Formats: sequence, C-alpha cells, structure tokens
Amino acid sequence: MLKKKEKYVVAVVGATGAVGNEMIKTLEQRKFPVETLRLFASERSEGKKLEYKDTEITVEKLNEKSFEGIDIALFSAGAERSKIWAPVAAKSGCVVVDNSSQWRMDPEIPLVVPEVNPHDLKWHKGIIANPNCSTIQMVVVLKPIHDAVKIKRVVVTTFQAVSGTGQKAIDELLQQTTDLLNFRDVKCNVYPHQIAFNVLPHIDKFLENGYTKEEMKMVNETKKIMGDDSIKVTATTVRVPVFRGHSESLNIETEKKISPNEVRALLSTAPGIIVYDAPEKNIYPLPLYAAGKDETYVGRIREDNTIENGINMWIVSDNLRKGAALNAVQIAEKLIEMAE
Repeated sequence: MLKKKEKYVVAVVGATGAVGNEMIKTLEQRKFPVETLRLFASERSEGKKLEYKDTEITVEKLNEKSFEGIDIALFSAGAERSKIWAPVAAKSGCVVVDNSSQWRMDPEIPLVVPEVNPHDLKWHKGIIANPNCSTIQMVVVLKPIHDAVKIKRVVVTTFQAVSGTGQKAIDELLQQTTDLLNFRDVKCNVYPHQIAFNVLPHIDKFLENGYTKEEMKMVNETKKIMGDDSIKVTATTVRVPVFRGHSESLNIETEKKISPNEVRALLSTAPGIIVYDAPEKNIYPLPLYAAGKDETYVGRIREDNTIENGINMWIVSDNLRKGAALNAVQIAEKLIEMAE
C-alpha cells in the first residue's frame, strides 16, 4: 500500500508513446503531487528529452534497479514489457498502474475505473490494471444505470479512433489521406486494409469464436469491473478514420423499466459524465468535441421499443484521456487518498 507523503516520485514507462505522452500531460494538468518525474522507454528512445512543467527530462531505459525509490509507476509500454517489468517494479516497493492487457483478467489483480469500483484498490498487491479504452467509457455510463435498475444485457458497437493503435497508426491515417488527396497509391503497414476513407470491422486478432480479442475484452472486463457476471455483453468493434476519440452505440436491456428522461437525470449527476442530448438542435456527442476532454459524453438517449425494458444511447470519449492516461492518473489519485 502507498505511504502518505506530500509529494511522490512518479515514473512513466513507455513515455514516448501516444499514451505515455498523454500521461505526462495529464499529470501536469491535474497538478499531481510529483516530487520527481522519471521517464522510461525502449533503447531506441534512450536519451530523448520530453517536456514536463517547462523542464526537459531525459528518457532512460529500464534496468533491474530502475524502480528503487519510485512510489508510483504508470505503465504504457505493451503487454510483453509489462509482464517483465511490472513485477520488478512491485518488488521494489513501487505501485504499478498498468495500461496494457497483461494483467487485466488476472484474478489476483484489480481492474479499476475510479467512478465504478474504487473499492477494488484496497486489495492490490503492487500492480493495478487499467482497463481497455473502449471498456472504460462504457462502464462509466453503465454503472449508475445498473445500480438503479440492474442491467441484464448490453449490445455495443464501437467506432474507434486510430490513436487506439498508437502513433504509427496516426501517422498511417495522415499519410494515406495525404496520398489519396494527391492521387498517389496508398501503403498499408499498420492495418491490413486502407483506413483512410474506410472502416474496418477488425480490432486486434480474430479468435476461434468469431469475435476479436478487443470484443472479448469488452465482454470480460465489463463483468470484472462491474463485479457482476450476470450482465450479458456482446460487442462489435470497428476501426474508423478518426484520429482521436472513441464512439459507441449502446443498446441496454434492464430488469426494471427506466425512461429516457430518468436516464438523463441519472447520468447528469453521475461522476465523469456529460449528458449532451438535444438532437432537435443537432446536439449529440462527437469525437471532434470530446478530444482533449476528460469526461464521457452521452446523447441520443431513447427508448428501444422492440423490448420491454430497453434504452439506446450514443457515447463518446477521448480514448487517450479517459480511455487510458486519465484513468491511470485517477487511479493514482485514489491511491493517494487511501494512503496511510
């Protein structure tokens, strides 16, 4: 458990990636009590300098002694590196908040969204998992509804930005768009098909059951975070040519009846949510407006009149913020609140 201090030594592992960069920005913007910030990345990035609070910090490569004296480490370096280095960090007395998929479904490791299940932080053993970006924004919205009328089933279709894949995908979309507008042939390196002016119903690897790993992450992580295996979830995840911000279409079936107005009232007082719902005035959530924002935006709330207790809605959130960096920093903030 974290010890109470005025300021903390914090590390960002994977600092040069899209999420790592966002973690650094988020720590600064939220005035996190940082005494010293250490930045780590792969050997390729060793010696690179990144800015934090108008000072330049040199990026280091990891070694067995890197985590000595570090209180909190925010990891966004991929599952393989996390598998190796998160236990090393935890053994050094550092609390790890890991953004990769490595630890999410480990029963010994809490999977946390602070608005939903902060109580699970009490049983961490040095490593805490940050959920998948598309799961985070969904459970923030599902939690207050589940508490009020119990959710039986969720059908979700996602429309996910390329930044969810990383900086190379951002560059690929930009390059393909430029090439197409200049009548040049496009090259596909990150995705199996052209992403510019296209949509791909394919995120992560396909599994034997016909679903992708991304889709099954949403199914399994939702149950773990919500602490209720009875919630049925089915997902279709789609990559769209948007740089930043994931959108999701949700169809929710509840045990008890709830009206769209009651849902709006419920969500408007829930933490981390902005109800943005006046379609008659063309007001509904858009990734363009959610980019750079912390909240999850909810709109198009309406009744599904094909079932007895059904609600449809559209939710949008910045996948690099709430979907990754912000959620990790919020977990660290909760750890400080709970520190003894």
